[in-house]
Amino acid sequence: MSETTTQTAANIASRSDLRNVAIVAHVDHGKTTLVDAMLKQTNSFAAHGEVEDRVMDSGDLEREKGITILAKNTTVAYNGPSSNGETITINVIDTPGHADFGGEVERGLSMVDGVVLLVDSSEGPLPQTRFVLRKALAAHLPVILLVNKTDRPDARIEEVVHESMDLLLGLASDLADEVPDLDLDKVLEVPVVYAAAKVGRASLEQPADGSAPDNEDLEPLFKTIIEHIPAPTFNPEGVLQAHVTNLDASPFLGRLALLRIYNGTLRKGQQVAWARQDGELKTVKITELLATKALDRVPAESAGPGEIVAVAGIEDITIGETLTDVENPQPLPLITVDDPAISMTIGINTSPLAGKVKGAKVTARQVKDRLDKELIGNVSIKVLPTERPDAWEVQGRGELALAILVEQMRREGFELTVGKPQVVTRTIDGKVHEPMEHMTIDVPEEYLGAVTQLMAARKGRMTNMANHGTGWCRMEFIVPARGLIGFRTKFLTDTRGAGIASSIAEGYEPWAGPIEYRTNGSMVADRAGVVTPFAMINLQERGSFFVKPTSEVYEGMIVGENSRADDMDVNITKEKKLTNMRAASSDSFENLTPPRELTLEESLEFAREDECVEVTPEDIRIRKVILDSNERAKAARARAKA
Repeated sequence: MSETTTQTAANIASRSDLRNVAIVAHVDHGKTTLVDAMLKQTNSFAAHGEVEDRVMDSGDLEREKGITILAKNTTVAYNGPSSNGETITINVIDTPGHADFGGEVERGLSMVDGVVLLVDSSEGPLPQTRFVLRKALAAHLPVILLVNKTDRPDARIEEVVHESMDLLLGLASDLADEVPDLDLDKVLEVPVVYAAAKVGRASLEQPADGSAPDNEDLEPLFKTIIEHIPAPTFNPEGVLQAHVTNLDASPFLGRLALLRIYNGTLRKGQQVAWARQDGELKTVKITELLATKALDRVPAESAGPGEIVAVAGIEDITIGETLTDVENPQPLPLITVDDPAISMTIGINTSPLAGKVKGAKVTARQVKDRLDKELIGNVSIKVLPTERPDAWEVQGRGELALAILVEQMRREGFELTVGKPQVVTRTIDGKVHEPMEHMTIDVPEEYLGAVTQLMAARKGRMTNMANHGTGWCRMEFIVPARGLIGFRTKFLTDTRGAGIASSIAEGYEPWAGPIEYRTNGSMVADRAGVVTPFAMINLQERGSFFVKPTSEVYEGMIVGENSRADDMDVNITKEKKLTNMRAASSDSFENLTPPRELTLEESLEFAREDECVEVTPEDIRIRKVILDSNERAKAARARAKA
């Protein structure tokens, strides 16, 4: 292994053959597409290999939703004009752009020495851009600004560069108190690269709005990374220090720990000290050492400072722990992440239809084991016990992060009952405070009034509004986090699917009072049975349905949305009385309106406080927490008295 070391002051050396960089951006600004182009242009794939788009989004849910959920690393071996004849290994971390997966971002930033901030040439910097950039500046990481999608017909490149610089300046002044040694001049000396990642082009010269850069490849980006991202530094006489930043699993080797080596050399078969979270030190053996080459892991004999490698042989190792020297252990500090803001109760399926799916996992022990397993790899969630032994409170950053956990469990064959998302409150100076969100909304001008009205109903406070003269408006709101539960569906309906909304945590403020989420009541089945078309035709004037004819229902299951504000018990299993008389006006099933099929996220948004979602591998149903209508009425009266 070639190590290029240059001796400098205070006994610090650096490796010029290595760069560690994270690509950070808002959702859908093109991070994963850019990583694809970098891999292709450095011939990182085998000549005969089949390469699909967005190779880094390897999970089924990531490919379906088109977003990155887990931070992943890849290695690009660069030996172009800027490498001075040597091969430079660039470790690239692809981070999620969604603030709900903030734990992944914080973890990704702990592995790198600089970031490429990717901004869409039309949308400009958005809340999640602010979120990831703030984390990078607080960690003293140098930033390269990359304006992507310059070939968009509605690109406004120069304005976006100004907006990004304003954001950098604003964040630097915000952080001046928290990070006293922040170098403001260095923050603003940010190199700007213009790119169209989809066609694999980048340039240091600003192209005309709507056109791709004049350069044929990504060479200017590689040159900027090599010049502006510092090489990893280390102490040549320091003891081994390797930080666990991610976890993975192999069917052959068991649990893999991904490490960033800060000092020393790690070798296969070596005995090392494992510094655990509780302060305990254990001696363990590295049974297998794997280096990353493009998207594959290949066995290696040793790895030096600055490298990102995977090790096998330590069964219970978790994120934030350190592997260090046995004789002279020097553990690194643990990774800290922001506190959760949203919680939901997850328990076993308690409905009358539980256990109907063959091979489903239905016991409390199986659910608890799966939640404990999630805690190992996901640093941003917490699992707390509840009053019931078969249900747990799961806390996370946002509704989407928790919904994705439930969706993954559903696909693994679990049956669950999931409660409505709630906010995690704090008591400050004797008063209840709730988490707030900074919401940015882009909508066509004609929907301005509808969106303002929607946000006002959810206790949103407008802080800024701008019109770029393109027919679109940008509005910024401070809104309670619970006001955004169930917001997305209503927002997309009101803006005919044209609006773009994104939010980021904005601290805590005093409780804002009651918020009305849903103006319509539910249609609740009053008995068990099978849904009949005859009953649906008679009831369809009263609202819209979530169930199809021949579906099985039970008492207390929600079968549709009432057109009025209160709940309505309905008999959706009613059958037509058969006679031997023929009638010209026989049933016309063509007039039956097709039911709405709700996704898991839409079901969680729809549910009220006294409702929950039943999740099975085959079906998602909404039901009342109390199934019996008489018991429900008693509980409602008790709540009204209270």
